[in-house]
Amino acid sequence: MIRLGLTGYPLGHSLSPQIHAAALDACGLQGEYSLYPIALNDSHGLKRLLNKLRAGELQGLNVTIPHKQNVIEYLDELTPTAKAIGAVNTIYFREGKLTGENTDAPGFLANLHRFLRETPNIESRISQTEYRKPAIVLGAGGSARAVVYALLCDGWQVTAAARRIEQARQLARSFPDYAIRAIHLPDLRHLTFDLLINTTPLGMTPDINSSPLPEDFSFPPHALVYDLIYNPRETRLVRDAHAKGLSATTGLGMLVEQAALAFEIWTGHNPPRESLFSVVEIN
Repeated sequence: MIRLGLTGYPLGHSLSPQIHAAALDACGLQGEYSLYPIALNDSHGLKRLLNKLRAGELQGLNVTIPHKQNVIEYLDELTPTAKAIGAVNTIYFREGKLTGENTDAPGFLANLHRFLRETPNIESRISQTEYRKPAIVLGAGGSARAVVYALLCDGWQVTAAARRIEQARQLARSFPDYAIRAIHLPDLRHLTFDLLINTTPLGMTPDINSSPLPEDFSFPPHALVYDLIYNPRETRLVRDAHAKGLSATTGLGMLVEQAALAFEIWTGHNPPRESLFSVVEIN
């Protein structure tokens, strides 16, 4: 019996149990995926849960808000990707070590490429100069770090925008080998870009009428919009972009991709994406 799970807080709207149940079924494995809600300041609860991994009571654990960064101090090592990002979303115990990985970055990039392939006339929407494709990342938390890392690896020119400028600057300093621009969110209206990614929780259920953008913001022509939020299925940000005739998507595809990558790390099985997408599309 393979026992997997997710920790974070809150977890009431998580689709991860359905996704991993589908992965187990598609790969012919017996197992379960459980939710372990642990509040931000409950360090004892977090350590007790991690000890279940060390003891073999769990074979894999996903991590979401608010623990993607604060869980690191309790781990023995990080993979190169997790270390570069400074955030963890996948944990496993192997060869006597509790290891933190980050599948958010490759999961996001895989789904971004799928989004780009499915966008009509993409050639006219993305700057033609190689490695100078401008992207804006809203937010500066653990998810933002994963997205920024993925974009940098993919050759994008990244600007980090946050409501507190120091947060954006701190994110930019986390990647010293790259020239990342940091701006105060209200200054976003003065920039042009090809791609906008929201990594903040603004617009997430139940606060579905919120947007991470300034009220008087105008989208550049032909901009692409990617909102990491997947609940609701059409956020206000995505809805506003569609109203302007722009291509936009939520993070449902990223959720599936990062889950599949984590599942493969834990079990050695690569689940068929079609089975996982079929589950989230009907829920």
